[in-house]
Formats: sequence, C-alpha cells, structure tokens
Amino acid sequence: MKKIIAFAGSNSKNSINADLITHVATQITSASVSVIDLKVLEIPMYSIDIETEQGFPVDATILKNKILESEGVILSVNEHNGSVSAFFKNILDWLSRVDRNFLSDKKILLMSTSPGARGGKTALEFAKEVLPRFGGTVVESFSFPSFQDNFDTSTHTITNPALAIGVGEVIASFLQEIEG
Repeated sequence: MKKIIAFAGSNSKNSINADLITHVATQITSASVSVIDLKVLEIPMYSIDIETEQGFPVDATILKNKILESEGVILSVNEHNGSVSAFFKNILDWLSRVDRNFLSDKKILLMSTSPGARGGKTALEFAKEVLPRFGGTVVESFSFPSFQDNFDTSTHTITNPALAIGVGEVIASFLQEIEG
C-alpha cells in the first residue's frame, strides 16, 4: 500500500487548514495516510547560529525522514498577509537545511483555505512556486474558498456539493499519479 504524509502549514489550535487536511485524509482508502501535527514538533525559528551550534533539530530530521518514506505529500497552507505563515516558512527552512531535496520525487497535493472568497490563493501560488525547488512535483492543487460557508466542522464534511465533487476529483487525480 502506498504511503502518504499529510499536514497543515498552520500552528493554530483551531486551524481550518488542519480541518481540510483531516477531511481529505479520511477520503483516501487506497493508500495509508499519516496526518502529522506540525505544532507538536520542537523546531525553533531558523538561525544559522542555532544550526552551527546545535545542529539540526531532531524533529526536523524525523519529519524529513517521514516525507522520504512516503510516495506522496498532502499539504494545506494557510495565508498570512499574502504569503504562507512564518510558522510554515520556518518548517520549510529547516527541512531544506537538513536536505535541500527533501521532497525529491514526491508527488504533492497542495491545498489552501481561508474564511475569504480567495481561499488562501496567494499562499497557494507561493507554495506552488517554491516546493518544486526542493525536488517535489505539485500534481494537483486547489484553494477552498469561504471555509466557514462551505464546510461543517462538526461533521468534517464539505457542505457545498460542487466543491465536494471538485475536491473528490482532485483527490482521485492525485492518487492516480501516486499509483502510477
């Protein structure tokens, strides 16, 4: 069975991107999906001084190895001021220091959501441009607009039928790429 790792780029305890990740992960039955909560990792703000004096954080190396062991990555990025959050950028910074090609040969399903109609689209576009630099291939992506209007957090379901169909099609396409 193919392995997929999934995580949200948010450090909010009420992350809507984590809710979206959870929903998508539960829709996949043909592969083993491991959802990682990045908030629990002990990864300090990147600094060349920390790297030089202390080396790489253990959790950054563990995360890199979990990515390495998978065939695919599902990622939902949140948006802060028109970019990915500083929290997620820091994760990328450490991962790229542990191994510049930490996404080597990985197929990526990239998502974003927000309370607004653009669904975190600016952060999504940033991530689409940056992630291939680390060896990954974004095979599918989508922004999920107006999260609170289109998603029921109590049942973890998409309430907008058109969005539900679209998300299902993107997941199917992503899985087809992984299964080759």
